Amino acid sequence: MSDINVTPFVDVMLVLLIIFMVTAPMMTHGIKVETPQTTLQKMDVDEKSLVISIDASRRVFINKYQLNASEVREKLPTILDVKQTAEVYLKADKSLPYGLVMDVMAQIKDAGIEKIGMVTEPVAVSREGRR
Repeated sequence: MSDINVTPFVDVMLVLLIIFMVTAPMMTHGIKVETPQTTLQKMDVDEKSLVISIDASRRVFINKYQLNASEVREKLPTILDVKQTAEVYLKADKSLPYGLVMDVMAQIKDAGIEKIGMVTEPVAVSREGRR
C-alpha cells in the first residue's frame, strides 16, 4: 500500500501559519498620530500613496522620513515627482494648533501638489446608535 503521509506537511504548514500570524502585526510601521474623529465613511487609500504626518511633538514626517516643518516646501519636490503625484494625504495630530497644520498645507500647495486629503479616524458607533 503506497499512501502519502501528509501529517508532516500539515505540521509544517501550521507552524508557518503561526509564524506569519505573529510577525505580520510587527511589519506595519508608521508615525503615532492621534487623528481627529469624524462621522464620514472610511475611504480607500492607496498603499503606495504619500502620507505627510505631523505628530503631537510638531515633527513632520514624509512617509517615514523626518524633517522640520519649515522644510516641507523645499524638500517635497526632491523627494517625489510633483508632476506625477496627483494626491498627498495629510495626517495631523488633533492636539496641534490649526495654524501649524494650515502652514504645512500651504507649503505642500506651494511645492506643486494640488490635491491634499485629510486623514481622520471614524467615530466609534455604539449599539444604541450614533454618539
